[in-house]
Amino acid sequence: MSPRPSSRLSLCAAAIGALAIAAFAAAPSRAAEEAVIIPAPAADVTPAGGVQTAVLAGGCFWGVQGVFQHTAGVVNAVSGYAGGSKATADYNLVSMGTTGHAEAVEVKYDPQKISYGKILQIFFSVVHDPTQLNRQGPDTGTQYRSAIFTTSDEQKKVAEAYIAQLNAAKVYKKPIVTKIGPLEAFYPAEAYHQDYLTLHPNQPYIAFNDIPKVNNLKKIFSENYIEKPTLVSASKVTN
Repeated sequence: MSPRPSSRLSLCAAAIGALAIAAFAAAPSRAAEEAVIIPAPAADVTPAGGVQTAVLAGGCFWGVQGVFQHTAGVVNAVSGYAGGSKATADYNLVSMGTTGHAEAVEVKYDPQKISYGKILQIFFSVVHDPTQLNRQGPDTGTQYRSAIFTTSDEQKKVAEAYIAQLNAAKVYKKPIVTKIGPLEAFYPAEAYHQDYLTLHPNQPYIAFNDIPKVNNLKKIFSENYIEKPTLVSASKVTN
């Protein structure tokens, strides 16, 4: 089980401290999980009118949210929980790894500006390592699993086809372990988890594990990158 926000900071500060921050400053492109340049999906969801939703899990939601908040076409990205019940959608409970929940991010996007397929490409490339089973970087447990929670049959087909495409192309050294399943419900996380990367950029955990992901988004997907993040605190989109 990974530490909670306060202890996660103290543990990382003790283990990494000033040396890690100095190393990060010297090599800003380095991430705990290196980005992989991958092909775009051969199939994509048919563009629809209005804001659409993608729900993705790929380790600690701070970094997943942070990347998509810097992605053009995303109108809101909310950290939360998916895969379990409403009664257990609580960080202290989810952190025990027994609730069925994954730390997830609900990405609301404008399909006229970014496609579902492009969101998946960013997810598999710079957000996380989809070959790690029930862990991501320093975090371990089923709550940190790689998962796609689909909101339609078309999303399911596109996600399944893309994983098959990437595995066939052998873009990773190991097979993708990302689980695909229908979204039953999404529960927003506590307020202190929202916009965490933007509010705490110098926290050792964020600086070492998550800021490099945003840097890789800017480097690999420059046409999809926006400098000013789309924050939950400033969004008019409600859940």
